[in-house]
Amino acid sequence: MQRLKILGLSGNISRPSRTASLVRAITAAVGKLFDVDGRVIELADAAPVLFRALRADQLDKAGRDIIDAVEAADILVVGSPVYRASYTGALKHLFDLVHFRALTGKHIILAATGGTQLHGLVTEHQLRPLFGFFNALTIPTAVYATEAEFTGHELTSPDVAKRIDRSVTELAQLFRRADANSGNSRSSPQREIVLAQT
Repeated sequence: MQRLKILGLSGNISRPSRTASLVRAITAAVGKLFDVDGRVIELADAAPVLFRALRADQLDKAGRDIIDAVEAADILVVGSPVYRASYTGALKHLFDLVHFRALTGKHIILAATGGTQLHGLVTEHQLRPLFGFFNALTIPTAVYATEAEFTGHELTSPDVAKRIDRSVTELAQLFRRADANSGNSRSSPQREIVLAQT
C-alpha cells in the first residue's frame, strides 16, 4: 500500500526564518500522527528555480521536481510570512505553476507568521480562498504566530503548540471519517494510514 506523502511549504524568502520553523513544527507533528517523514521546501531555495519559468510548460527539471512534489502530496502544510497584508509573491508564483486540478481533495494545514496579531487573519482572507480555488480541503484551525512567540527563530510558545495540536487532531478526524465512510477502519486500498494513539 502507498503511504501518505506529507509536504511542508514555507513561503520565506530569507534565512533564518520563523515561518520555516513553524512549518517544520507542524509538518513534524503531522508526520508523527501518520508515522511517516514529512519533507519541507523553503521558497528561499525553491523561488530562484521556479522564477526561471513564467508558465508550467517552461519549467526545467529542477522546477518540475518541485511542482511534482507539491502535486503528489496527500497533505500539505503551507505557511508564509505576512508581507504587505498577504502571503509572499514567491509562494503565489509556486501555486501559479500548480495544475488547477492537482490539489482537489487534498488536505491542507494553513500557517502564517507576522509581527503582530493584527495580521492574524491572513490565513482566512488570503490563504484559505487560494486553496478554495484548488478545491482542496483546508483544516479548520489555522496556525498563526507572532515574533514574540519565538526565541530567536525557534518556536517556543505553548499557545501556538496547542493550536498545532488542535489542527493536527482535526486532520486526523477528517481521515477517520473518510475511512469510516469508505468502510475501512484504518486504511483504504490507495493509502496506508498509521494513526498514532491519541
